[in-house]
Amino acid sequence: MEIVIATNKHIKYAEIISETIDISAQDRGTGIAKRTPDYIKTKINNGNAVIALDGKRFAGFCYIETFSNKSYVVHSGLIVHFDYRKQGLAKKIKTKVFEYSKNKYPKAKVFGITTGLAVMKINYSLGYKPVTFSEITDDPDFWKGCQTCKNYDVLKRTDQKMCLCTGMMYDPKHEDEIKDHPYDKNILSRLKRIKQSLFLNKGKKENSNIKNTLLPLFYWKKN
Repeated sequence: MEIVIATNKHIKYAEIISETIDISAQDRGTGIAKRTPDYIKTKINNGNAVIALDGKRFAGFCYIETFSNKSYVVHSGLIVHFDYRKQGLAKKIKTKVFEYSKNKYPKAKVFGITTGLAVMKINYSLGYKPVTFSEITDDPDFWKGCQTCKNYDVLKRTDQKMCLCTGMMYDPKHEDEIKDHPYDKNILSRLKRIKQSLFLNKGKKENSNIKNTLLPLFYWKKN
């Protein structure tokens, strides 16, 4: 398996990348914004994408976007082809694009929003911490990307404050704290369950406590 920075020679994979993202969105039943082949090609041409290949076969992909004068970096479109799932490839791709981003934009905060529990766990292991939407970029170009998500109505009716997605961020200023923060494997699962309960109208008991449990759920103190 080869995981590399995508170049012009990888443009030919744009169609299958876009198709894999769309099918994954349908299978998951939660929000994944659409990415057209032309959009994927733009990211590759700009040197802001990572691709995984098994020989000549497409295996996985992720790309970088910058916002607010490059003070924020986002890793988007993380996808693994169905034939290569449950092999730890997503974490390898994410780690590659994360290290690439830190080298290319050393002062930028790296963040993302996702409904995927697996991605949340990967982010956490890399040093991301859950944050509210108010802490990430207010650049309208970023939020436009949510318009093709099936849960966009949730984002609109909460005035862009909450959605099924969870916001997570790595701040290079807090690098020294990363290795010290504790990890509870059940916390991320609990957050996802609470958010689904709130927005999909499941579990009235959890809904009534959402304001008290959602934000402090993940926060830790430095030892």
